[in-house]
Amino acid sequence: MRSVLLIPVVVCWLCSVTAVVRSGSSDGFGIPIDTEAVISLMENKLMASSVPMVPLTLIQGADSKGAVCLDGTLPGYHLDRGFGSGANSWLIQLEGGGWCNNHRSCVYRKTSRRGSSNFMEKALAFTGILSNKPEENPDFFNWNRIKLRYCDGASFSGDSQDEGSQLFYRGQRIWQVAMQEFLSLGMQQANQALLSGCSAGGLASILHCDEFRELLPNSTKVKCLSDAGMFLDAVDVSGGHSLRNMFQGVVTVQNLQKDLSSTCTNHLDPTSCFFPQNLVSDIKTPMFLLNTAYDSWQIQESLAPPTADPGGIWKACKSDHLHCNSSQIQFFQEFRTQMVLAVNSFSASEQNGLFINSCFAHCQSERQDTWFAQDSPQLNGKRVAESVGDWYFDRTTNVKAIDCPYPCDTTCHNLIFE
Repeated sequence: MRSVLLIPVVVCWLCSVTAVVRSGSSDGFGIPIDTEAVISLMENKLMASSVPMVPLTLIQGADSKGAVCLDGTLPGYHLDRGFGSGANSWLIQLEGGGWCNNHRSCVYRKTSRRGSSNFMEKALAFTGILSNKPEENPDFFNWNRIKLRYCDGASFSGDSQDEGSQLFYRGQRIWQVAMQEFLSLGMQQANQALLSGCSAGGLASILHCDEFRELLPNSTKVKCLSDAGMFLDAVDVSGGHSLRNMFQGVVTVQNLQKDLSSTCTNHLDPTSCFFPQNLVSDIKTPMFLLNTAYDSWQIQESLAPPTADPGGIWKACKSDHLHCNSSQIQFFQEFRTQMVLAVNSFSASEQNGLFINSCFAHCQSERQDTWFAQDSPQLNGKRVAESVGDWYFDRTTNVKAIDCPYPCDTTCHNLIFE
């Protein structure tokens, strides 16, 4: 059975949603709107109206420490308190949402929820790994669950500013003040903690995993989850390096060189050290990588962005994989091979977990239909939520699953762009 999600018209068992896909910017990365924003809009709408809304809290006094969004406004988060057996357990979800890679895109980002708390939703629905219902989120439903909003444009890294344009690149400071806030709210006494994130937030959970471990007592069980955060330094359809060019812009405009892992920068250039494939094997804290082998965002914006495909040869294929010819599918298969190789040394560690399925999707932990539902994607008979839970709670050993190549998986919820 073919399970799909349609954009702009999304049909699901919960609802009917309309989201408009506008064309990308001249640089192919999101002005006025990008693939990440479209998927995010769809995900925010893809839920029942009965889902409780969790209010936004701004971190008061953060500005006195220079911990501000791109436009200088206060950073924020949403907290749904734990209860019962989970009252002393904490789940921190780092929000995703792409990056800004030059002055122009960062200035534009100031006018959105990705760069200013003035434009953030005043309340968010918590679904998937953030749900407070055991039938939707069996292992983490009664934990203290937090969504930390993303407004710095560099995956919660960076500590500089552009005086002339009043742009504040303060992701590292936002991370620090947010963690101090959560510690003061009770996380300091946590017996269990999980740092997670999706997309740019998935990259952030990789960048900050060991820092998170160091914040908490040795007695606290601490692990990290990166969902759709394995962005690869791959060659695009034109033979160029679209995502490398993008990341180089992020590293340069936000002056990230000094903030990146010295273990990595000792032997690689700074841009390479923003790519998770060069970081994950050095992380000391147990980590779980949840990713699709054919990540929709990477297909849209890294492998076949408009700049690499000016003639639009890939347009139909990247919108719906059923419209791909055999050579295009082969290109995706080679990308999957790179993904498998990228996690090879990471998966050698017994403490790490892996769920790489062969779907055309992006972010599977926050959406209810892909996290834990009756027809959710499965590997080895386990849904994503069950695999992550088995790994976090050490219910089974060696929670590492890599799917066979497309088209063998019939459980996928594939994204279709129209």
